[in-house]
Amino acid sequence: MPNPNPAALDFLLTRRSRPAKTLIAPAPTKDELDPLLEAALRSPDHGKLEPWRLIVLQGDALMRLANLAEARGEALGIDPDKIVKAHAQFANADLAVAVIEAPVISEKVPEIEQTYSAGAVCLQLLNAALAAGWGANWLSGWASHDRDFVQKGLGLAPHEKIAGFIHIGTERAAPPERPRPDMKDKVTWQST
Repeated sequence: MPNPNPAALDFLLTRRSRPAKTLIAPAPTKDELDPLLEAALRSPDHGKLEPWRLIVLQGDALMRLANLAEARGEALGIDPDKIVKAHAQFANADLAVAVIEAPVISEKVPEIEQTYSAGAVCLQLLNAALAAGWGANWLSGWASHDRDFVQKGLGLAPHEKIAGFIHIGTERAAPPERPRPDMKDKVTWQST
C-alpha cells in the first residue's frame, strides 16, 4: 500500500519557475544553499556514476561571465539583442549554480542516460529551491554551447557540457500561471 505525501504532490502540481530577471537579493547563503545542493545530488543516477558536478557562481564570478559572454558574442557575430540578454543573465544575478554534465566512460550506462541524469540534477535543484521558498529558474542560452565560453569561463574539460544554470534568489513578484499541456494530448495509455 502506498504511503502518500500530499504536500509533496501538491507542490509538484503547482510548482512554477520564477523568471531569473525577476529575482532579487538576497540569494541563499552557503548554509541555506547546501541542503538544496544536497537534494540536487540525490537525482537519479543509473550505475552510480555521478556524471555531473556543480559550480556555485556569485559576485565577481558572475560579472566575469557576463563580460565573457559579451566578448564571445561580439567575436561570434551573435545578434546584439542576444548578446545583451546573455550579459544580463549573469550581470543581474546574485547567485547561479552551473550544473555541468561530466560523462563517465561506462560499458553499462550509455552517455545519453548520463545526460538525462545531469538534467535531473537541474530539475531537482530547481524544485528544491522553489520548495525552500526561493525563486528559481533554469536557463542555458547560446553561451552555454560555446566551447570558448565554457572552457575560459568555467574551466570545463573538453568532454564536459553545461546542462543548465540554475538562478536562485528572492522572488520579487509571483508570475501569472501559464497554460499547461492538456493530458489528453500528451498521454497515451496502453494495456495490451
